[in-house]
Amino acid sequence: MRIADAATVRLLRPGDRVDVIAAGERVTDGGARVVARGARVTEVPKPLEDTGMGPGTGGALVVLSVPRAVAAGLAGAGATSRLAVTLW
Repeated sequence: MRIADAATVRLLRPGDRVDVIAAGERVTDGGARVVARGARVTEVPKPLEDTGMGPGTGGALVVLSVPRAVAAGLAGAGATSRLAVTLW
């Protein structure tokens, strides 16, 4: 998942548990909603160098372990919203 705040992702370590929150791009989207609870962080990939896919693209990647149904919801939310995480 691409999390909007790269600085938050740098705080994460494999084994951490997070809630994933989706917030719409527009104020009229109705605020934020939790799309995954207790997702386990499995990997925090290092940022890519200046290849057009790194820091300039906004956010940072994190690999989460979630049930298949939750993964589908996360993928959909990531396509339409900015994602954030809260660490347990």
